[in-house]
Amino acid sequence: DAGEVTAGAGATLAAVQAAVRPAGWEVGVDLGARDSATIGGMVATNAGGVNVLRHGPMRQQLLGFEAVRADGSTLRRMPGMAKDNTGYDLGGLLAGSEGTLAVLTRVRLRLVPALVHRAVAVIGLADAAAVVALAGRLRRELGSVLALELFTDDGMGLVMRHAKVSAPFSARRPAYLLVEVGSDAGDPGEELAQALLKPDIDEDAVVMATDDAGRHRLWQLRERHTEAVNAEGVPHKLDVSVPIGRYAELVERAPSAVAAVGANARTICYGHVGDGNVHVNVLGPSPEDQATDDAVLELVLSLGGSVSAEHGIGVAKVDWLVRDRGADAVAAMRAIKEAWDPA
Repeated sequence: DAGEVTAGAGATLAAVQAAVRPAGWEVGVDLGARDSATIGGMVATNAGGVNVLRHGPMRQQLLGFEAVRADGSTLRRMPGMAKDNTGYDLGGLLAGSEGTLAVLTRVRLRLVPALVHRAVAVIGLADAAAVVALAGRLRRELGSVLALELFTDDGMGLVMRHAKVSAPFSARRPAYLLVEVGSDAGDPGEELAQALLKPDIDEDAVVMATDDAGRHRLWQLRERHTEAVNAEGVPHKLDVSVPIGRYAELVERAPSAVAAVGANARTICYGHVGDGNVHVNVLGPSPEDQATDDAVLELVLSLGGSVSAEHGIGVAKVDWLVRDRGADAVAAMRAIKEAWDPA
């Protein structure tokens, strides 16, 4: 009844979802990789996924935690409380720290009420700017919006070829918006359908589903991008974010930025248009071609963005930290690291 759950760090998101749904609850963060993504890893990278605009990333789901430091000592605040002002938010600090401060072993998560009624629509549009504009309007007009996802016709073509998924309609368009709405007070599909009855939206380029099978079929067009891109070769994968006002610009400019530093490159963009996160995938250049990554990250910083939206810094992006956050911020992070794990 509390709407909370304690999970081991190694539990997969899918397993936790299956455990809480019979009680009428949902995990606030959802990912296409739900069958393999672990709860501890999701907290450690502050994973976001598709519902960030409604529920926030993993940091906002975290109520309590248990973690082991490098010296063997255990930090524990379990089960954790929504109101707790007894010092620094150590759990919030661990979220997104990628294991550099301590290793999470258990977490206590807040849950969100499961929504009885859901609807998904895919709308074909002229370009990324039209996708961003429609996404913004739907957020303003519909309080039931759960997810807003962008993908392009180039990416959908890969999904159709490698995942054996059919196109949602015959009228192909350069860019697409997938929107999911949810409510426990009635069918949100009717409200969504009304919102899409506008002169600037071609009804031949709109498809909607309210049943489980139909929604799943439409979501595959977005969620299976990763495996479809991987089936084409070894991609350069850049997980970045920019202010919403620059989102379309990044999607439109990324291919030319990549082409400027190398030939035979194919750039596929998709992502979470509701929170500014773009997944830029580049096929063609060898995996060791650092110029490709640099070109994309330079463009992102020029647009006022972040070089890592939800996948963390890892090893590959360490050299970009000062460029992104500034020397003073990185010095502050280094001081925290020294205090927690000097070795």
